[in-house]
Amino acid sequence: MEEFDKLPAKVNELVNSFISEPIIGTDRFGITQYSLAMFIAVAILVIILLIFRKKQAASIVPKGRFVNGVEYVIEFARKDLVQDMLGSTWRKHFPFIATIFFFILINNLMGLIPGFHPGTGTMGVTFALALISFIYFIYVGVKKDGGMGYLMSLKPKGVPFPMNWLVWVIEIFSTFLRLITLAVRLFCNMFAGHIVMGTFAILASLFIERFAQGVTLEAFTGAGISLLWLLVLIAIYAVEMLVAAIQAYVFSLLSAVYIQLAEEDE
Repeated sequence: MEEFDKLPAKVNELVNSFISEPIIGTDRFGITQYSLAMFIAVAILVIILLIFRKKQAASIVPKGRFVNGVEYVIEFARKDLVQDMLGSTWRKHFPFIATIFFFILINNLMGLIPGFHPGTGTMGVTFALALISFIYFIYVGVKKDGGMGYLMSLKPKGVPFPMNWLVWVIEIFSTFLRLITLAVRLFCNMFAGHIVMGTFAILASLFIERFAQGVTLEAFTGAGISLLWLLVLIAIYAVEMLVAAIQAYVFSLLSAVYIQLAEEDE
């Protein structure tokens, strides 16, 4: 069908739309569509928290779906992401982990809005997040054992020479590899999801356009196919909402794991 002949060009146009381009300023100093969406996400997050604090302070007992919903998510982050993982030191790390979690979550969810390019949809932002997490858990390890002490803590005890030094080199390499895996995992999952949703949206629109050109048997057939693509798109949207939450959870959980590894004695 000729609709499918148009698909490659439409998909290429879709992929090109994800290229980071300045919408304010110049290539050297400007705000891209990803930066703007990230700023909007931060503003929305701040507004949500301010409204939550105001409504929460108005009553001793939480009232309303909004307050209870936000409290549930905060409690989930506190217990599942921080307290269960870090034990007695969870309080000092909770602000950092919770900030990472909510920042990624709100950006991921905004990526489900057609036309939005969330911060987590570009490698620059995901790498910056990974770098912040990397610096944080390295700082925790150095603060606990000192610079040389932290480096030597990566060498396993009880392993004979020269295997212990070989394992030490591998551990150093894997520690720096966390920086890349954190960034790439988040970026690839979100980018791939946006491409899949965009492709099915294109398929649905192509057949709808054919139906709009005239009411024929072929057009009715195309409309049925378009409805099928639309149903698949809705299912993918539901899955992507879950993926958005899971990716925020995974990134934050791994950050907590790395902090826990930096703090442990062995």
